[in-house]
Amino acid sequence: MTRYGAQFGPNLTFLGVPECDLDDEASYANADVVILGAPFDGGTSYRAGTRFGPRAIRMTDYLPHDGSRPSLALRADGLQDLKVYDAGDVEMYSGEIEVALPTLEAAVEKVVQSGAIPVSLGGDHSIAYPDAKGCANVIGAGRVSMIHFDAHADTGDIEFGSLWGHGQPMRRLIESGAVRGDRFLQIGLRGYWPPPETLDWMSWQNMRSFEMTEIVQRGLRECLTEAFTIATDDCDGVFLSVDIDVCDPGHAPGTGTPEPGGLSARELLDAVRRICLELPVVGLDVVEVSPPYDHADITAALANRVVLEALSAIARKRQDLREGTQWDPLRPLLSERAAPIPEGGIQQHHHTHLGHDQER
Repeated sequence: MTRYGAQFGPNLTFLGVPECDLDDEASYANADVVILGAPFDGGTSYRAGTRFGPRAIRMTDYLPHDGSRPSLALRADGLQDLKVYDAGDVEMYSGEIEVALPTLEAAVEKVVQSGAIPVSLGGDHSIAYPDAKGCANVIGAGRVSMIHFDAHADTGDIEFGSLWGHGQPMRRLIESGAVRGDRFLQIGLRGYWPPPETLDWMSWQNMRSFEMTEIVQRGLRECLTEAFTIATDDCDGVFLSVDIDVCDPGHAPGTGTPEPGGLSARELLDAVRRICLELPVVGLDVVEVSPPYDHADITAALANRVVLEALSAIARKRQDLREGTQWDPLRPLLSERAAPIPEGGIQQHHHTHLGHDQER
């Protein structure tokens, strides 16, 4: 599988991390994380454009693309402390969904077999099916739970005459046996879809869906705690799927099916951090970033930070396990930097106020 880069812009890697080739196992043999682009929007039902999402997520950052991002909060560098590679975009022709999705599934399966965590950059949410199933193919059917952030349940059956699309991947996953319905947690649902008959089907599968009204009343932290208990019961790993439209359109306007009243950017980042600190995450995707509908790169920047937050938290978790430490969110930023004053003291730079000087 050669890198697929020219069609969707320059052949960039995520913030400058090294590239790898999935056809050359030696190029990612020591990887902790492998990033995959899924430039696919053939499953969209309303506004398209997510085929340009992977490029935007990789490149939208005001800092140098030097393969390093030390986290102020977590005191870890997710791009340096982990061995992160970018395998480029998987070739996914948007006009042939039944060919495109298995191609991504095979790529994800390769990454998981190598022992690395796959991180897929979407693309519309139909890619969640091959992403999660590719993990389950290796870890075991029914052994991977799902935490799914989204405004929409994505549990439709036949839409526009097709079994496949961005409104159906979660139903197809449960039907396939890859993910159990009673280990399927949805966070952020709201609005006016799906219809009652689809909600009935979800109930029959014993899914747990946290609609925004419940989240507001109980608090996101309490809802996440309940979700974590279910996700880690009789499962070996957790797949995290983040549809950027879980956030209010004011925080993520560049998406295909915006729904008012969602999470804030801060709430999403905090939730992703906590998930990757506390749970055994075996795969991740970030989907539904549609640059043609974005404003000032707001949505692409948030998606970029979702990936960074996840990688930083995974790095922090592994560091804590190695060192027998525990990350403390209350620790002041500079508390561990109480260093002796350098010899000769701290240099003071005095700036002359030109106007005042001239007056004298």
